[in-house]
Amino acid sequence: MSEETLSNLLHENRRFEPPAELAADANVKADAYEQARADRESFWAEQANRLDWAQTWDRVLDWDNPPFAKWFVGGRLNAAYNCVDRHVEAGRGDKVAFHFVGEPEGTDGKAEGRDITYAQLKDEVSKAANAIAALGVAAGDRVAIYMPMIPEAIVAMLACARLGAPHTVVFGGFSAEALSSRILDCGAKLVITADGGYRRGAASALKPAVDEAVAKVEAEQAGLVENVLVVRRTGQEVAFGDRDVWWHDAVDSASAEHEPEAFDSEHPLYVMYTSGTTGKPKGILHTTGGYLVGASYTHHAVFDLKPETDVYWCTADIGWVTGHSYIVYGPLANGVTQVLYEGTPDTPHKGRWWEIVQDKKVTLFYTAPTAIRTFMKWGREIPDKFDLSSLRLLGSVGEPINPEAYIWYRSVIGGDRTPVVDTWWQTETGMIMISPLPGVTASKPGSAMTPLPGVSADVVDLEGKPVGNGAGGYLVLTEPWPAMLRTLWGDDERFKETYWSRYAAQGFYFAGDGAKKDEDGDLWLLGRVDDVMNVSGHRLSTTEIESALVSHPRVAEAAVVGAADETTGQAVCAFVILREGGSGAEGDELVQELRGHVAKEIGAIAKPRQIMVVAELPKTRSGKIMRRLLRDVAENRQVGDVTTLADSTVMDLIAKGLSSGKAED
Repeated sequence: MSEETLSNLLHENRRFEPPAELAADANVKADAYEQARADRESFWAEQANRLDWAQTWDRVLDWDNPPFAKWFVGGRLNAAYNCVDRHVEAGRGDKVAFHFVGEPEGTDGKAEGRDITYAQLKDEVSKAANAIAALGVAAGDRVAIYMPMIPEAIVAMLACARLGAPHTVVFGGFSAEALSSRILDCGAKLVITADGGYRRGAASALKPAVDEAVAKVEAEQAGLVENVLVVRRTGQEVAFGDRDVWWHDAVDSASAEHEPEAFDSEHPLYVMYTSGTTGKPKGILHTTGGYLVGASYTHHAVFDLKPETDVYWCTADIGWVTGHSYIVYGPLANGVTQVLYEGTPDTPHKGRWWEIVQDKKVTLFYTAPTAIRTFMKWGREIPDKFDLSSLRLLGSVGEPINPEAYIWYRSVIGGDRTPVVDTWWQTETGMIMISPLPGVTASKPGSAMTPLPGVSADVVDLEGKPVGNGAGGYLVLTEPWPAMLRTLWGDDERFKETYWSRYAAQGFYFAGDGAKKDEDGDLWLLGRVDDVMNVSGHRLSTTEIESALVSHPRVAEAAVVGAADETTGQAVCAFVILREGGSGAEGDELVQELRGHVAKEIGAIAKPRQIMVVAELPKTRSGKIMRRLLRDVAENRQVGDVTTLADSTVMDLIAKGLSSGKAED
């Protein structure tokens, strides 16, 4: 990309300084950047000392055979011990680990709920570890977990970590086909599931999908799955075969005494399959020591965590890496009290999340831009009904947050007093890489700002040369980091080709994202590189055009794709969801108004060829917009694989309405 590339991007003049009180008592202050720059390995060694090690490492980083890293070489530790036992041994066993809030409503009109202390969590994890070991699972064996957002899911993960059995958590909304492919790829001998879970007030079955998946696995590799351990959650009727075992039979009667074994720092902790993949699943391997150091430190730093007083809530599902790093391993290693919520934001009413924030006095809140935009669409009168004054920091994760959503989030949810940490990271990175530090950074709406202390990132051109301020290019990570993926499960060559081949000469990790440095050198993430369009020789970011559309008062959410065009190479096609209760232009008049708005905000080159008003956008269960499918529609192709969508019928509705909303000029 040239210096002109993406240079007509977001110009954001609003700044939000850290609150003085937070800055004065911040966990991480400005000197951390210089400390890390001066001696990166010593910096990470200091962060590693926040954990309990059974054996100290001999060497902080082995980068002798790039891109294969080893961190804290020779060190030994147990992830579950660090997340649970050490807090109990330190006298904090009575501290609440989780306020669990279930979705189904009881006879009193309130959702089911219970508090789980660290002492209780330790006992449950120990019992589960004993039960899983009794089923023949030993260190190195893989376990697949396919569960709703209930405490037993986290207990299962920690029990596997305690035994040194790498887990692969598969999101409970995925199909039997997706589950079977992951079981086969990592060779899981045990599957842990539930009869079902609750979603929007109704029981949703899980066990039938597991039965179907195991049958598919059996047809390809007989005898691989030895047992299926089943939590009784909904009480619905399920088929029960010879390999099936009830959780309450196996775990509840097991001993609560279990001695955790210390494992090598590079012992595999889990395999996480990236969402939305087609063909062979891509299993990201994370190991124990470096990952736990990275997840726990960044949780401590980015959220300015005060575990004695904070109540933290990350709304992600444990089926995604955000749930691994910022519900399970990072927060529990730091000994914080968390909210764990099973349900959806709109059941039994659209203020459900804010009711929980009010009831549990949540102080730190971490969610996705797609959720924030949904709340914008519903209107501020819903959160305004609840007391959100306990909140002191808000976080955003999953995709770049557009400036208007950022401002709404900060103002309506945060009462214009809370910092917003807009975090960039990936399944592959394992930990937050780029984010404001809440006690240091004067944040800009829409910008992830700067790499965290100890993280080295840059924006480069096609040749790998750093671009100047005000220019765009490709985001790369220029130095190894503790929580980095070690390889793709069973496929070192694909690992090298996917992440390290583009800038092999420089030794850079290629993130696959476009990015821009603004005039101050701060970073703006622009979405996946394949979401950067080339219109008449001008490179345009889908994120930038989406942000322009959402800045219009009528638009709640937007997705933009580049579609093939005989004249311009690619043309901008936009799909928008309108805010509820809006008034003004409608139909073709509104479409023209929105096209003109984009031209005014960015320039005529960015004016969408067509804009389609839709009721919903195609999203994965993690909330990411599947622009690949929208591109299929815009280019009149048969829509591709929709198995990872939360609602596959969305694409039918969009395809039917495509003929409307076209513009020719």
